[in-house]
Amino acid sequence: MVGTPMNGRRLSYGFGNGGHELGPSSTPPSNAGSDYGSFVDFTRDDVEALLNEKSKRKDRFNYKERCENMIDYIKRLKVCIRWFQDLELSYSLEQEKLKSSLELSQQKCMEIELLLKIKEEELNSIITEMRRNCTSLQEKLVKEETDKSAAMESLVKEREARLDFERSQTTLSEDLGRAQRELQTANQKITSLNDMYKRLQEYITSLQQYNGKLHSELSSVEGDLKRVEKEKATVVENLTMLKGQLTLSMASQEEATKQKDAFVSEVTSLRSELQQVRDDRDRQISQVQTLSTEIVKFKDSSEKSGSELNNLTMKTKELETKCTFQDNHIMELQEKLTFAENKLEVCDISAIETRTEFEGQQKLVNELQRRLADAEYKLIEGEKLRKELHNTILELKGNIRVFCRVRPLLPEEGCNTEGKIISYPTSMEASGRGVELAQNGQKHSFTFDRVFAPDASQQEVFTEISQLVQSALDGYKVCIFAYGQTGSGKTYTMMGRPGHPGEKGLIPRSLEQIFQTKQSQQPQGWKYEMQVSMLEIYNETIRDLLSTTNKSASDATRVENGTPGKQYTIKHDASGNTHVSDLTVVDVQSVKEVAFLLNQAANSRSVGKTQMNEQSSRSHFVFTLRIYGVNESTDQQVQGILNLIDLAGSERLSRSGSTGDRLKETQAINKSLSSLSDVIFALAKKEDHIPFRNSKLTYLLQPCLGGDSKTLMFVNISPDQASSGESLCSLRFASRVNACEIGTPRRTTTNGRPAESRLSYF
Repeated sequence: MVGTPMNGRRLSYGFGNGGHELGPSSTPPSNAGSDYGSFVDFTRDDVEALLNEKSKRKDRFNYKERCENMIDYIKRLKVCIRWFQDLELSYSLEQEKLKSSLELSQQKCMEIELLLKIKEEELNSIITEMRRNCTSLQEKLVKEETDKSAAMESLVKEREARLDFERSQTTLSEDLGRAQRELQTANQKITSLNDMYKRLQEYITSLQQYNGKLHSELSSVEGDLKRVEKEKATVVENLTMLKGQLTLSMASQEEATKQKDAFVSEVTSLRSELQQVRDDRDRQISQVQTLSTEIVKFKDSSEKSGSELNNLTMKTKELETKCTFQDNHIMELQEKLTFAENKLEVCDISAIETRTEFEGQQKLVNELQRRLADAEYKLIEGEKLRKELHNTILELKGNIRVFCRVRPLLPEEGCNTEGKIISYPTSMEASGRGVELAQNGQKHSFTFDRVFAPDASQQEVFTEISQLVQSALDGYKVCIFAYGQTGSGKTYTMMGRPGHPGEKGLIPRSLEQIFQTKQSQQPQGWKYEMQVSMLEIYNETIRDLLSTTNKSASDATRVENGTPGKQYTIKHDASGNTHVSDLTVVDVQSVKEVAFLLNQAANSRSVGKTQMNEQSSRSHFVFTLRIYGVNESTDQQVQGILNLIDLAGSERLSRSGSTGDRLKETQAINKSLSSLSDVIFALAKKEDHIPFRNSKLTYLLQPCLGGDSKTLMFVNISPDQASSGESLCSLRFASRVNACEIGTPRRTTTNGRPAESRLSYF
């Protein structure tokens, strides 16, 4: 880097010369084949000495030495010129950096100005609303004062009338016997007037209380209005200051740009002149080399004629003339270099001014960063408030929510001409929440939290449950399970269609949302660890879908034949967590890892062909995601669980045509679903004993159905006429589920990760 050449200050340049350092009067090494290195230590005195250096002529006719001195001088001059080029490049880079930092500061200023405008508009709207409320309150107060004055006038009149009546009573008392009837009438009037007087007093008391309340509200509103006006004035003052700073920065930038353009044009002209000097130098070097060769030949052949000596003398004179011309040209270059030095001094001054402006911009950036930190803190507080409000909304909607989804008609079902059995109410109350099923000429109506028609996409369905999935990251237990007859679209709803990204089910989409939210909350200090387990309940037996032993054909044959394999037990602890012994648990870091495990589980899951479904799920599939989160900045720790369950489909033996192993599977599936129905009936009736232990499925779902979990059920139905009976049963069961009242959801927070966390999943 270069020091500013002002008032005799030293210019320090770091160019090396093969380990030697050039002083103002030092002579570089004169090796014929060597060149100067890429690093020379220059000062102002060195440059002036180089430009003012004159050749030492000990022997006027020693042309070889003179040529060597000239070549060495030209090389040093070349190094000096290269240094000026590097200096020019460094200044250009520094100017570009300053320009980029200034543009960034301008952009941030514009963003802050936009935010201030938005805040000012919000404050103006708040002030307008407060003024409107204040005006209405003042109008009400005036009206109440008018009513009060009218009541007081009527009270005075009544009092005067009472006094007049008392005077007349004194007069009439002398003629009591003669005016008995008139006295009785007067007594009745007195009684009514007394009652009216009491009512008026009570009314006046209430008016006084209401008047005091209005005065207190008016004072509070006026205080809020003054505070808002002070905040507006502060914001407007800050905005004016930022605008002034921005105007000064733009003006200084324009001036620096003009100076840069002028400097670039001057450097371009100097480069062209230097190129001409280089060309002349190359010609002189070639001529010097030719003369050196001729001199060697002249020394070797001293017997040549005098005529050749005369020719050499003439050539020597021509060379002297050319050297004189070269000296004059070097003087011109020296003057141009002096002019360039002056320009560099001006550029240094401009750089100092730009650096001062940059420091001012840096202070502004620091202030903006401080405001950004405040905004991030407010964002964290807002996120906490959002979580609280979100969980409150879900609790108000009910713990067990029921969504109904109707699948489209299949091509082989489209030929049925008996008409549609599924319809949807069009009233405002039931729109999007009601479904009607027609059977045997009778229409059955049901209402759920949400009803999805056959044309509803997978994305629309997931949007409705996305907030429930978010609760798992907030530290709640969440359970979503699909129920319905075989072939009604449960597996499609939960898993989607493989190979079609647009038709992904709830499980893949939930995982994508969770990992995206995990990534977005990292700047707020949140770090999450996640574990996955997958199991199926097949013929009342728990199978680990992620275990390597279930992949072998021998093990699959052993399970199908009823031979007991590895035993898994379900246990519930006092805190409401469920433990499945020896279940495989995998730590996951990305969606791809979970997708690979889902594919592995799908290949291990029990499926079979029936007359109702080509690929019917013959077991209950349970996917569990355990989430452990900690906020390093607030030391807050949460532990949430997401259970996504694809139940096996209920079916009638008369329609499925199951025999052999399929018959056993059907019986086991219907038994477990019947146990689930018994549990729902007991919960709906609020019985003391809930039969959770009647099946492995209900015992596994005990925390979701009777604990502190947020639970959602999808009831999938078929629009086929032949399946109307099963669809009606499913809708009735879902209606009972929707009426159940279970425990209030409870957020799970911990101070440290439990040692047995890998076994707790519900």
